Amino acid sequence: MTTVDHLRQVRLGNLRTVLLALVDKPGSRADLAARTGLTKATLSNLTEPLLANGVLVEEPATLTGVGRPSKPLRFHPAGPVAIGVEVNVEHLAVETLGLDGETVHRRRIPADHRAATADEVLDRVVALVRQSTEDRAVLGVGLAVPGVVYDGTVVRAPNLPNLVGENLAQDLSGRLGLDVELENEANLAALAHLWPRHLAGEDFVHVSADVGIGAGVVLGGEVYRGVSGFAGELGHVVIERDGVRCTCGSRGCVERYAGLDVMLSAAKKKTLDELTTALQTDERARKAVHEAGRALGVGLATLMNLFDVPTVVLGGSYAVLHEHLSAAIRSEMDTRVLAGGERHTRLLASPLGEFAVVRGAAGMVTRRTVQQPARLYA
Repeated sequence: MTTVDHLRQVRLGNLRTVLLALVDKPGSRADLAARTGLTKATLSNLTEPLLANGVLVEEPATLTGVGRPSKPLRFHPAGPVAIGVEVNVEHLAVETLGLDGETVHRRRIPADHRAATADEVLDRVVALVRQSTEDRAVLGVGLAVPGVVYDGTVVRAPNLPNLVGENLAQDLSGRLGLDVELENEANLAALAHLWPRHLAGEDFVHVSADVGIGAGVVLGGEVYRGVSGFAGELGHVVIERDGVRCTCGSRGCVERYAGLDVMLSAAKKKTLDELTTALQTDERARKAVHEAGRALGVGLATLMNLFDVPTVVLGGSYAVLHEHLSAAIRSEMDTRVLAGGERHTRLLASPLGEFAVVRGAAGMVTRRTVQQPARLYA
């Protein structure tokens, strides 16, 4: 490595430190110097180009104590943004996110993708993205799908079979002229609870249900994907050896006992809203959710025994049904998680609602930009 290359790497490392500090909270140069260990001169040298290019903004001077008034730096509210897109079986969602983690724009529309081709799906995505950019500089696009992905390609998607084998990242990038990264929806929902704020600690399982069931496993503050991206496939953990046949080809998978469609069918309801309302008075609905909670608890106990995580976060429809699911889930976890009474396991409802996946998709881009600040200059 040449001296020039070394100095460039040092500068980018220092810039990453500053950006991470600003993600945590705004601060004056003096405050940032104290928090990062960098000198004020180095901070000025690093931040001036970002101020000039509208990435950062300097707020008016305020007097916070003895001495000269400070001028806090923060991410510019009209600065560059990341776009997150979620392609689900029955809906399409988009979220535009600033580097500070603030949502600029979000939208969710119904869209049945079961029989849609990859081209049809991407046509819809492109139209929605172009409505969401608002003439802002775009850092890139995070694309979430309910399936296993590898190197930009959908490897497995039982509920969206027409997407299998398609390099959606490359195809969407070509259409938009932007960098696109493809990831599994469950992993991105978990990431949304890590970045830019830790909402459930550094070790947890996030599980949610739509047509299928997805789980994101977080270990040591990082989403665990496994060697080929198959980690966290909770929906296809077998809980009954000769049970109901699953779309994956196996039998007795958690998905066939605890999925949203299974609960709706058992409760004789068409939508989650109908089911939620019925739970107040309808014994059939209560039983359907209770039985789904028991099945989910069995599957979750298996994951907790394998990965030794202390927390389960219920997202998506499970978060909505948390009040009615939790007792059944907790009963199974208490029985099946080894030394469950001594391990103080937690069962939480996600605060992010129906936008966790798409927020995680956009957050994947902002996180990478902050960690690899050369992207800001690109």
